[in-house]
Amino acid sequence: MGALLFVYGTLKRGCRNHRHLAGQAFVGPARTAPGFTLYDLGGYPGIAADPADAGGVAGELWTVDAAALARLDAFEGVHEGLYRRAPIALQAPSGEVAAASAEAYFPAVSLVGRPHVGAEWKE
Repeated sequence: MGALLFVYGTLKRGCRNHRHLAGQAFVGPARTAPGFTLYDLGGYPGIAADPADAGGVAGELWTVDAAALARLDAFEGVHEGLYRRAPIALQAPSGEVAAASAEAYFPAVSLVGRPHVGAEWKE
């Protein structure tokens, strides 16, 4: 069984970097628990905690195998300090926080001065 990964930006279906999820299993649309928002990092988004947020961030949930996770870590620049992969709370379809744990890529760079995007990244 693979890891659950929440994607919210250019890795989503129909977006320019979706090819990096080739061969992995789409679970379905997903939304974070309240308390998160997106920022524009220059043509791609970064997710961050936002205590004022009441709705969460829209994205997709994927099951990815270990090899794909390693490739995604390289693509996201985890080892270069650009992003870090960490757990994130998701809402169940009913709006409750889901029991299942997923991971997401969080920017490891400063978001000060970056444009606020809100709840959904659109290319």
